[in-house]
Amino acid sequence: MTQSLSTVDWLVISTYLVFLIALAYWLSRSQQSSKDYYIADRQLGAWPVAISIMATQCSTSSILGAPAFVAFAAEGGLVWLQYELAVPLAMIGLMLFLIPVFRRLKLVSVYSYLEQRFDLKTRLTMSALFLVLRAFASSVTVYSISIVIELITGLSFFWSVLLLGAFTVIYDVLGGIRGVIYSDVIQLFVLVVILLVVFFLLVENSNGLSSMLDSLEPDRRRTLNFSQHGLGDGNTFGFWPMLIGGSFLYVSYYGCDQSQVQRTLSTRNIDESNQALFLNGLLRFPLVLLYCLVGVGIGAFASQNPDFINSLPKVNGVTELNLAVPHFMITNLPNGLVGLSMVALFAAAMSSLDSVLNSLSATTMEDFVTRFYPVMDWKDNTELWCSRAITAVWGIITLVMSFFVGDIASTVLEAINQIGSMANGSILAVFALGLLTHRTNGNGAIMGLVTGISVNASLWAFAPLVSWLWWNVVGFFVTFVIGWGLSLVATPSSNLQPEYLQNLRMANIFTGGYLAAEANIDWSRRCVFMLAWFLTLLILLWMLGG
Repeated sequence: MTQSLSTVDWLVISTYLVFLIALAYWLSRSQQSSKDYYIADRQLGAWPVAISIMATQCSTSSILGAPAFVAFAAEGGLVWLQYELAVPLAMIGLMLFLIPVFRRLKLVSVYSYLEQRFDLKTRLTMSALFLVLRAFASSVTVYSISIVIELITGLSFFWSVLLLGAFTVIYDVLGGIRGVIYSDVIQLFVLVVILLVVFFLLVENSNGLSSMLDSLEPDRRRTLNFSQHGLGDGNTFGFWPMLIGGSFLYVSYYGCDQSQVQRTLSTRNIDESNQALFLNGLLRFPLVLLYCLVGVGIGAFASQNPDFINSLPKVNGVTELNLAVPHFMITNLPNGLVGLSMVALFAAAMSSLDSVLNSLSATTMEDFVTRFYPVMDWKDNTELWCSRAITAVWGIITLVMSFFVGDIASTVLEAINQIGSMANGSILAVFALGLLTHRTNGNGAIMGLVTGISVNASLWAFAPLVSWLWWNVVGFFVTFVIGWGLSLVATPSSNLQPEYLQNLRMANIFTGGYLAAEANIDWSRRCVFMLAWFLTLLILLWMLGG
């Protein structure tokens, strides 16, 4: 079913897209080198970085997938909020372990740490794995928003992909990491405003928040589920897999994924980096709660209006429930706000895609291009233009891949997390082997990585009743044990240079150093506050529907 947009709506959308291009062009004039393009010369503050990280999380996959999960998916409902309990715990691990090391080494690509700790092949293996997995996951994001554009405008899927991709790639190529972060701040603001408008409309339609919550089936109102373990019982979203598996996933994602770490490396100092993580850990739950409550409202609206579900488009004969929120927007909002709601959906997609394209470019440039050519042969201006060209190439690759990812999982949100969980635990384990052991070598780390991912692939194929959230834990321990064990029987590594050992000692939690001599960082207070926030959220979820 195609919906038409008014002239006012098209004017709002056009103004927004032109503004983004103008902003990116204005920022591009001050760029001098690839490091400025990728990490903003390490001059950004904690607040814009934190908001940018949150904007990436509040992607189209979330805006489409979370409400569909809450309202319609099997095993769905407000249990998705359990997942957020893992975020504060993950932030504690990041502030203590990973970020101090990366900041001290002044990295651009997080995978260059692995060459210093292990060897070149470990760096290139992990970098290549990131390029493949992140480009693939991003193509799912492009797919999800393109089907919305197709629904609204009547354009073919091909032209819908080009409409989204062209503007995103152009402002990403021009703006660099500053363009990514500043546009993310604007886009998150627009998205939250529209979500609040939709939420209040849904509350009004249900005659109050209490009535809206009561309209949800009792099983879907449940926010905590301690009884389901996900280890063969077919329950993917029990409390324990979401807390434990989610913690491993988030530490890996925020601490070992270039698309996230690159932004924390763009701040002025270690304190600002950890402040950005702290703010993300504190503010992310209210944002997720908002779009989950929108899902509650959509479920209530659908139960009161049976024709609503029937009016949703069908893909291969199956109703596309992921389109429930945008369909509600375009059929219930007035002219102008419909255009702004489409801007919000564009913003959600762009805030995810722009950061990934920049990080794909940074990883390619730092780990492959300049790594195999003498640095002295590169002028700053040459590096900058090469970086922009690589960003454009990755944009094209991601858009092409979006044509082949339509049937990965029952909801877009679940698809994104399944893709990441295949490798997240194993990737984290490789970094943990570098941080927590001295004997582990590159060969052992790579063999552990391959084994961990292979085990998870086997679980996906032969043990579908095991929650994919546990893959993050399984992958971590398999990789760590295999990598460490194989290294114990091998010749001791000679890669641990004195400078690296000093960095390790200063950043290791067990020494209590944490770079305190170089920065006035009250890390203990932040970690205690994150732990208190975790307990507060646990109590809140218990009161809401435990």
